[in-house]
Amino acid sequence: MSVKTESLFGKAYLAFEEKLPFLIDELENRFGVSRSELHFYGNLVYLEKDLPNLPYWCSTVLLKPVLLHFQSIGEAADALKHIQRNWASYQFTLFRRAALIQEKLPYINTKPKTYPFEIPQKPIGCWTLLDEHTALYSAETSSYLPCGNLEFVEDHENPPSRAYLKLQNALVLFNSFFGRMPKAGDVCFDAGACPGGWTWVLLQAGCPVFAVDRAELTPELMTNPAVTFMKHDAFTLKPSELPDFDWIFSDVICYPERLLEWIKMWLAQNSEVDMICTIKMQGETDWNLIEKFAQLPDSKVVHLSYNKHELTWMHCGKK
Repeated sequence: MSVKTESLFGKAYLAFEEKLPFLIDELENRFGVSRSELHFYGNLVYLEKDLPNLPYWCSTVLLKPVLLHFQSIGEAADALKHIQRNWASYQFTLFRRAALIQEKLPYINTKPKTYPFEIPQKPIGCWTLLDEHTALYSAETSSYLPCGNLEFVEDHENPPSRAYLKLQNALVLFNSFFGRMPKAGDVCFDAGACPGGWTWVLLQAGCPVFAVDRAELTPELMTNPAVTFMKHDAFTLKPSELPDFDWIFSDVICYPERLLEWIKMWLAQNSEVDMICTIKMQGETDWNLIEKFAQLPDSKVVHLSYNKHELTWMHCGKK
């Protein structure tokens, strides 16, 4: 076997689909990386140094990148199998050759998942072909999902909007991070609920929902006995004016500064409430402001597979 490996310094960052410009912007403006320091392989960006934190706009990070030099498809597959079982394939060139290598590796399920879905806590590597005889791989990655992506089987009939996919994505990750999801009987506050995509997801879990928006939800949700609707600006309501909640959700379109103050108001009232909120980007990203979200106690900031130009903030309240 004429296989050679070459360990690399730094890490490789795989951008979410269609989000490479956002990843480049983050590397440059959040971490101060020069464009000349970046090596591009499709949506995979290799940087010959470590960063203090993982970028938000990458679906997975190749934590210990290695170059694999090989002569045949069989050699490449055997070398990867010798390292570990689970490998996901990201490719930007030589797709047929890469597919033949992946076919020789143990099967992993990359089909869309049915919600609710629990992410397997098993390591999964990532690899890509650079040319016919060279692959870049890392057995260790930052995600347990293949290439860090999560896709659901879509319901095209029942949800009132596709926004439901974003909340399903967020809840699966919340459960992976904190070991908890909304359960039957949990009282939920859905801020900016119209037309009701997030409310619909919570109802499927058996949760009564207090939904607030300036516009009404779809008729099916407005007549649902588990939904209490208030026509109001959700951000002008004070916690003291509302009942206690187990979960608070917001997909409101607003400036991040306003969202942060609203979150702090709720946490000051009850730090044990679980929260999931969308941070809507407005123009250039203020990375100092995003860091303030991340520094809130028991919190995480992530980019979801179903986010657009957004990040999602999560807070685990109950210890």
